[in-house]
Amino acid sequence: MQTPEPGTGSDLGPERYSFTWNGKRRAGLLATAPSAGTLRPCPEQSVQWETTRNLFIEGDNLEVLRLLQSSYHKRVKMIYIDPPYNTGQDFVYRDDYTESISNYLRVTGQADEAGRRLSANPETSGRYHTDWLNMMYPRLKLARNLLRDDGVIAISIDDHELANLRKMCDEVFGEENFCGIFVWEKKKKPSFLDSNMGGVTEYIMCFARNRAQSPPFGAGSVQDGKKYPFNNAGNGVQTLTFPAGSVRFGCDDQVVAAQDMSEGGIHTELLDDVTIVNGRNADSFRLRGEWRYSQQKLDEFVEEAADIVISKLPFRPNYVSRSDELKKTSNLLSYRTNGVPTYEDATQEIRRLFGADVMSYPKPSGLMKYLVRAMTGDGDIVMDFFAGSASTAHGVMLQNSEDGCNRRYIMVQLPEPLRPGDAQSKPALEFCRAHGVSPTIAEIGKERIRRAAAEIASKGEAARLDLGFRVFRFDSSNIRQWDSDPSSLEESLLCAAERIKDDRRDADVIYELVLKYGLDLATCVERQEIDGKAVYIVGAGDLVVCVADHINLRLAEGIARLRAELAAAQMQVVLRDAGFDSDADRVNAVHVLRLAGIESVKTL
Repeated sequence: MQTPEPGTGSDLGPERYSFTWNGKRRAGLLATAPSAGTLRPCPEQSVQWETTRNLFIEGDNLEVLRLLQSSYHKRVKMIYIDPPYNTGQDFVYRDDYTESISNYLRVTGQADEAGRRLSANPETSGRYHTDWLNMMYPRLKLARNLLRDDGVIAISIDDHELANLRKMCDEVFGEENFCGIFVWEKKKKPSFLDSNMGGVTEYIMCFARNRAQSPPFGAGSVQDGKKYPFNNAGNGVQTLTFPAGSVRFGCDDQVVAAQDMSEGGIHTELLDDVTIVNGRNADSFRLRGEWRYSQQKLDEFVEEAADIVISKLPFRPNYVSRSDELKKTSNLLSYRTNGVPTYEDATQEIRRLFGADVMSYPKPSGLMKYLVRAMTGDGDIVMDFFAGSASTAHGVMLQNSEDGCNRRYIMVQLPEPLRPGDAQSKPALEFCRAHGVSPTIAEIGKERIRRAAAEIASKGEAARLDLGFRVFRFDSSNIRQWDSDPSSLEESLLCAAERIKDDRRDADVIYELVLKYGLDLATCVERQEIDGKAVYIVGAGDLVVCVADHINLRLAEGIARLRAELAAAQMQVVLRDAGFDSDADRVNAVHVLRLAGIESVKTL
């Protein structure tokens, strides 16, 4: 028996297209792995902590995205990211599947200098594209889960990984959900470094979670209304009937006799006399011609009281869009055509805010403002998990100040240490030393938001805008031996000895539970005292937590009364197990709460 030659088909199964690379399966598993960490609140670094609904989260974005899956599932309208372009010199995330927390401590310089992952990724490494793909793949999979059904993601990229990004997004989001690619004119003068041609553009690739539900990207409204002609040479000849009063005429009142109005290759026959009174047709009339619209569509226009205009003889009917109709944005973002700023403008912006070039190649806030306007509306959440200098947050605030909307933002940035030996980092290091803050990119981002907010407030916008932000920092769990799988909550919160770590505050525990129960990190947390013990009420009573000592029956009775006062339909209660003086106290407290209709009672 002759062995078939490899590749001839008989030794192979059916061939099909696929996009794969070394490590893809393992990278996909990173998206499904639970996080062993939590987010600790930092009110001292925040602005308007009590009232703001904006978030700035310090941490590895992979870990943070895992933690946000429950609280923000299908809640985000727009995600914008500006990931490393993989130029060979920008850093590559080295994800550690088994030791996420220790890995995070290493790369943020909290454990040892050797663990920092700011490193080159040269093509000679043999893993040039692979490392970048393995970094991006799990993050995009997690990001998709956060998008609303009408949500969109916009990703900045240059030529290095444009092709691979498109293929990867086709797989993660579905190629049917590809919206297009913006071409951004990033420079006013071309650069000829390491290129056969002068580069002046970058790209912003856009995908929807479900394109069928995602509205067009808008560039404002049509101011004067756009005319859409009925005539369309080459289409089949048909007769349209225009009901009485349905057409607005631009000529004097008169009677226009039935006639052939064809000329210049446009076929139009008026089949009935038309009497024009007060600029409208007094009776119905018919036109025969090659039409863009069907009779059904014409009837829809009439039903909607749409503006149908015939300006003069010969009759050429036009549908005129309403003045508030959405004007679709162009895929060219240019300072020449639509006023979108460049890197040069962004550099000047940073110098104005900081007095120094503290960031290299920041995105201009005007670019982000343009995208936010095109893709979002009032009350929408905008996320950027490669926040950098926080241009996205700046753009959200600017657009809110312009149209009076209340968009929210969630910024996520690794507290990536600035490199002392890097000449480009010198102004940022000097700024951080002068202001007594940690020399990290995250600190630069937070300060950018503060200064941009102050600039907007100086123009009299502070009263109606949310210019604050809550800061959270990724860290290990506050609970010993914590199982982060929501399905095993009751089993993981065991009735044992003290489970809360000694160095953690009440607020740390509260917000870990907020994440655990899938609540918004911007939710109001109110502190009350019941029986002399601190009780924390999350939202409108969705969650009540007490981690005090000497929890007893009186506290449980107080929480029961609280439920009645708040009229909370589904109150959930978590109590510190080690806070009970005895097992009897615990059993009695749980019994009282359940008699009050509180079925979800857990201890930790």
